Amino acid sequence: MSSEEFEKLQEIFKSLYDELKLMPDRLLKCQGEEKKRLVRTFDERHGEAVEVLQGMEQELIGVPSSYRNAMSTRLRLFRRDLGKLQREVKSSDQSSSSSTRPAEGAYGIYSSQNEHSTQLQSQRALLIQGHEHLNNASQSIERSQRIAAETDQIGVDIIEELGEQREQLDRTRDRLVNTGENLSRSRKILRAMSRRLMTNKLLLSVIILMELVILGAVVYLKFFRK
Repeated sequence: MSSEEFEKLQEIFKSLYDELKLMPDRLLKCQGEEKKRLVRTFDERHGEAVEVLQGMEQELIGVPSSYRNAMSTRLRLFRRDLGKLQREVKSSDQSSSSSTRPAEGAYGIYSSQNEHSTQLQSQRALLIQGHEHLNNASQSIERSQRIAAETDQIGVDIIEELGEQREQLDRTRDRLVNTGENLSRSRKILRAMSRRLMTNKLLLSVIILMELVILGAVVYLKFFRK
């Protein structure tokens, strides 16, 4: 599908061209101030038509290649017709200037005005190009700002996550400290139980030994001593 903006610019160019193509005949029929005014009007409309063609050329950049060739052909035809019309206006002005002196002055005014119009067109083109560069730079700055904002948000999220992980590590360390204290108390309890067990074993051994001694003494007194 062709560019909608290209079609709009094409309609604008056709409207300007329809107005411009009537001016060569009108130049042959007028003199003096009226002719100067008509020349100025032609220069203004011609400059607007050139700007429209430049805009159409810019629109070709985003057009699919399947449509670009046909649209480029149309653009070349428009440029050719506009140049032909400009030559006709010059020729009409020159024809009228050969009959009267004021007409020669009008042609001189036309030439200077045409040169001035060309300079204005060049300046406008430079302004449009500078405006486009400025828009591109602004868009680039906006993208950089968005990326910076996203980066800042990512950094904040990372800091918050690290803070949560630090809290978890602190809680884990506290639990480990408590576990170590509990293990220390458990070891103390086990050592105390071990000492009590050894003491009980020793007492039991002493009791058994005393019982054996008493039993041996009883047996000796009963059976061996008479």
